[in-house]
Amino acid sequence: MTMDYFLVLCSLLLAMASAVEETLMDTKWATTELAWTAHPETGWEEVSGYDDAMNPIRTYQVCNVRESNQNNWLRSDFIPRKDVLRVYVEMKFTVRDCNSIPNIPGSCKETFNLFYYESDSDSATETSPFWMENPYVKVDTIAPDESFSMLESGRVNTKVRSFGPLSKVGFYLAFQDLGACMSLISVRVFYKKCSTTIANFAVFPETATGAEATSLVIAPGTCVSNALEVSVPLKLYCNGDGEWMVPVGSCTCANGFEPAMKDTQCQACSPGTFKSKQGEGFCTPCPPNSRTSSGAASLCSCRNGYYRSDTDSPDNACTTIPSAPRSVISNVNETSLVLEWSEPRDSGGRGDIFYNIICKKCLPERGMCSRCDDNVDISPRHLGLTQRRVAVRNLQAHTQYSFEIQAVNGVSNKSPYTPQFSAVNITTNQAAPSAVPTVHLMGATASTMSLSWLPPEKPNGIILDYEIKYHEKDQGEAIAHTMTAQRSSARIEGLKTGTLYVVQVRARTVAGYGRYSSPADFSTNLKSDPEKSLQEQLPLIVGSATASLVFIIAVVVIAIVCLRKQRNGSESEYTEKLQQYKSPIVTPGMKVYIDPFTYEDPNEAIREFAKEIDISCVKIEEVIGAGEFGEVCRGRCKLPGRREIIVAIKTLKVGYTDRQRRDFLSEASIMGQFDHPNIIRLEGVVTKSRPVMIVTEFMENGALDSFLRLNDGQFTVIQLVGMLRGIAAGMKYLSDMNYVHRDLAARNILVNSNLVCKVSDFGLSRFLEDDAMDPTYTSSLGGKIPIRWTAPEAIAYRKFTSASDVWSYGIVMWEVMSYGERPYWDMSNQDVINAVEQDYRLPPPMDCPTALHQLMLDCWVKERNLRPKFSQIVATLDKLIRNAASLKVVTSSTQSSGASQPLLDRCVPDYTTFTTVGDWLDAIKMSRYHDNFLNAGFASFDLVAQMTAEDLLRIGVTLAGHQKKILGSIQDMRLQMNQTLPVQV
Repeated sequence: MTMDYFLVLCSLLLAMASAVEETLMDTKWATTELAWTAHPETGWEEVSGYDDAMNPIRTYQVCNVRESNQNNWLRSDFIPRKDVLRVYVEMKFTVRDCNSIPNIPGSCKETFNLFYYESDSDSATETSPFWMENPYVKVDTIAPDESFSMLESGRVNTKVRSFGPLSKVGFYLAFQDLGACMSLISVRVFYKKCSTTIANFAVFPETATGAEATSLVIAPGTCVSNALEVSVPLKLYCNGDGEWMVPVGSCTCANGFEPAMKDTQCQACSPGTFKSKQGEGFCTPCPPNSRTSSGAASLCSCRNGYYRSDTDSPDNACTTIPSAPRSVISNVNETSLVLEWSEPRDSGGRGDIFYNIICKKCLPERGMCSRCDDNVDISPRHLGLTQRRVAVRNLQAHTQYSFEIQAVNGVSNKSPYTPQFSAVNITTNQAAPSAVPTVHLMGATASTMSLSWLPPEKPNGIILDYEIKYHEKDQGEAIAHTMTAQRSSARIEGLKTGTLYVVQVRARTVAGYGRYSSPADFSTNLKSDPEKSLQEQLPLIVGSATASLVFIIAVVVIAIVCLRKQRNGSESEYTEKLQQYKSPIVTPGMKVYIDPFTYEDPNEAIREFAKEIDISCVKIEEVIGAGEFGEVCRGRCKLPGRREIIVAIKTLKVGYTDRQRRDFLSEASIMGQFDHPNIIRLEGVVTKSRPVMIVTEFMENGALDSFLRLNDGQFTVIQLVGMLRGIAAGMKYLSDMNYVHRDLAARNILVNSNLVCKVSDFGLSRFLEDDAMDPTYTSSLGGKIPIRWTAPEAIAYRKFTSASDVWSYGIVMWEVMSYGERPYWDMSNQDVINAVEQDYRLPPPMDCPTALHQLMLDCWVKERNLRPKFSQIVATLDKLIRNAASLKVVTSSTQSSGASQPLLDRCVPDYTTFTTVGDWLDAIKMSRYHDNFLNAGFASFDLVAQMTAEDLLRIGVTLAGHQKKILGSIQDMRLQMNQTLPVQV
């Protein structure tokens, strides 16, 4: 809304700058004879007269009305054109009414003709050029609005005509009389230009109009002093009437400068004020605890002892470090400790206060303390705490410890001083034993279980006994039973037959019970009668033997048939590989795609399949990108009898060749044959004006791949499947019409505001130019191929069919479910070809339903005739949408999903190669959370490795997909850290 209002305002301001008319010749100001050339001499006659203000003027008149067959010519002097392309002629004249002249023949006229003749020099003579329409170029027949009679005074008519394009040094004007009684009072020759103007803080120079009345001449702009360009290059269009159109691009005042002089200048901020960003805003006073000593400031410096964090904007006040935490309370329970405290008295002016716990183990006899080892467990963590309570476990018994509770905030790392802290000293008591290791099942009957276990690794005293807790798994822990054992083994009796039990064991000393072992699941046996069991299983044994015999016979028959078929068809095996995918049967009345390149005249295909739109119906509003052949714009189209709609406009660049024009318009010839809700709709083409345009419906969300990357993790599986269903429906329609897309990829799918996906980019992939910076398309014999999306037979043999489009659709499915990740990641194109040839396939993206990945694998079957048709894909997706429960079954990328092909595995990043947490976030494509991690104090890998799902939620990672991705990477980080830890001796 704001941008639309801005463009309207610019249009109003520019319209105020009226067109400038620059005169090339004006007979009104002639003080001597004009001495123009007349032919014949008895025709036009130069006379002196007076204008309306009684100023003397030189005029020409002719009145040979009583003589028939008049052909009187009058030619002006040579008029230099001054490099303009189009000129205007203003003529003031009077004409007598033929009916007011008595006794004249019927050849009397009341009109005359205007001509011009171009020349590179003043070389015209009385006989050259010949006095006729060719070589003279006719501009128009001039008729008066009013004529006069003998009883009336001459009524002056004023007419203006224009002509062009002009290409030579200058030109002559010529006036032809064919029998009129008239007077040519004055002639003015001029051209129009757009005057120098300032718009959007940019200066646009004086610019002459173009060769045609509808021409738009581009005037490049230059930012005013202390202003910088915004987005696209600056340009302003000068139309044929000498008026400026809406500007493209703009400038705004640089940081440290603000608008002045009615938005035509940028002046420096005064001392004590600043402007941090380039834009339309004004300078503001410095925030608290900051200052500036000079003008044009973009940042106010903090006063001594105050700082800004890396995430603070220049508009934020400067802050300082917090004071120490208050009211520390310690509660020691044997070898455990709970610490609680109150917030600092002074927060330093910030709200992002965190706490660090520093644990030190003290040796009183030596009078010194050292950092605690890694066995001490501080929960939830020891750095970056937001809550004011921690639990400390695994302390040594009868040992003195010192704990420092530091208060830090977002600027503590900017201060040269250590954080303020409060310290507390404690001494631990007798310790309970550690947890019992894994429990083992030694034997089981229908009602008993025999168990054994190892003693705790740290008994911390004499083990008095063990407590065994057990309960039925289906019943829950609320009705658990307990028993004690004096040794590290026990027998539980009175259990239910064939029931699964959960068992845990813990040890007891004089200090109390230790922690329970991890839950272990054991089952009692079922009662069974061996003789009865054999009788029950006998039919099954006999049936299995019979089925095995039938299977062996079937295998032998199939082997014989295959051997015979191999002898008969071995010679045609290679030919069969090269055969084109069988086209669907075309029934009478079915619409079939027609290749526009089969037309001898490409313009005939345009006329047949695309609707011509008048240029006046199309309005370009904004350039939104650049295509292969020119700019891509957003605009509006208002066709007669229809409401105005927003459209996308592709323009053909200036200086195109006939080949480029044909290739450009071929997409319209193709698109115009399609009519489907999941195919981009062609509104029409503009071919009779410049620039040549293709007008299509506008898709608000742009290309699917970039849209998914921008909204990573924000859609449900059903929404993603709905997008895939729309793409498949569009491709089914194209396949039914016998059209092969060749370049199906997420980048060529457009998304509107309702998340409807539409297939686009028809016919252009074969014309791509080489671009070494973009490896998406790789040169191959006969054109360029997008290797990562193309079926192997299309790469090897250039055989593009609907089956190869199905392969590409499988890649699009992978792109959608991975939210726009690049297929095959950073593998080279040759590595991709080799991997596919060796039957490797892409693994399922994170949280991808098993059914969808299986459909992808079906699309990637090497034998193209075995791939599903698009009609089958649509039916499969409809079934999945109706049965949403089937989409909840998810197979991880490390599982095979029952696939016959081996799956590629993306390598886990080596965390030792990263120097900062930001580098790690960039590598896993989660850089958007860089500030969240730093603001919360997670600035090292040691802290990150201890993070939990609650920590991610607390720092602002709310999307479930992003949480899973980050936690999975943290798990890999922990594994690598454990593998690289040094061994202590």
